[in-house]
Amino acid sequence: MMHPTINLPTLIAHRGYSAAAPENTLTAVRAAYDAGATWVELDVQLLGDGTPVIWHDSDVSRCSDGRGELAMITWQQVQHLDVGSWFGDGFSGEKMASLEAMLALLNELNMGVNLEIKVNKGRDPIALVDTVMPSVLAALPAERLIVSSFDPAALAHCRHFAPKEALALGVLFGSTPKEWRAQCEAVEAFSIHAHWPHLKRSQADAMRENGYQVLCYTPNDPSAFDSRWAWGVASAITDEPAAFQRYLNNQRQHG
Repeated sequence: MMHPTINLPTLIAHRGYSAAAPENTLTAVRAAYDAGATWVELDVQLLGDGTPVIWHDSDVSRCSDGRGELAMITWQQVQHLDVGSWFGDGFSGEKMASLEAMLALLNELNMGVNLEIKVNKGRDPIALVDTVMPSVLAALPAERLIVSSFDPAALAHCRHFAPKEALALGVLFGSTPKEWRAQCEAVEAFSIHAHWPHLKRSQADAMRENGYQVLCYTPNDPSAFDSRWAWGVASAITDEPAAFQRYLNNQRQHG
């Protein structure tokens, strides 16, 4: 059986258009859409009361006007946080996005998402997957969804919710371990998401030969990344989708 028919775009906007708007917010996703991106990469976690939210860090201090661990705060409490003004005055009053609101926006804009199951230290991967997967699978068609994680237990549990022809899973690597094939086979992965400065050409070749799509995070300098396209990389997950697109358009005109 095959994987879902996913037409991967060349560029995926990392945490939304996070060079132009506060990361992982509804505004960042709208900004990505307005800049021409068709897919975004987002992180999902649970608050202390079990509400799934789009957020990267284990606490709220970097990207809000508050403090506190995500595991200790409730949905009611995060309503009082401003998650935009740290980025710029024009974004003050932005609220943390619930998974529910984000899924609705992705459908409104007909966008694809690489949703990272973000398992921060001390958090339970199984509870996160149990909460997130039913609503994600109910909301999004298979061709607009890749679920990824660094956490093997999270990915294995995701696979219990849907077979590979109905759910594309992505394995995230910082530096590619020797046993990468076994990790990917264990969850019948669709894609490998590699930290681009650590990826070697021989690894990229082997990944593609084994039938995996290769995505790279998080290149933000299109000229520094340019040689990697020849390696058969499918997508760059970038904070700078508009700058990347301009560079690629320019290359094509002069190529």
